[in-house]
Amino acid sequence: MAKKLYRSRNDKKLCGVCGGLADYFGLDVNIIRVAAIVSVFFGGLGLVAYIAAAFLIPEQGDA
Repeated sequence: MAKKLYRSRNDKKLCGVCGGLADYFGLDVNIIRVAAIVSVFFGGLGLVAYIAAAFLIPEQGDA
């Protein structure tokens, strides 16, 4: 069965994007969150990417 990227329902602060990415890549969620915050401050593209991911990535359990 192939891995699928979902927004996390269990491990979320805002929309669950970082929790879903951490599950998909097998990393600690705090590493993903720090990387997301750093990317927001250096260039601002991280904020746009997070908002886009929140709308495009389905939530865990949705078909």
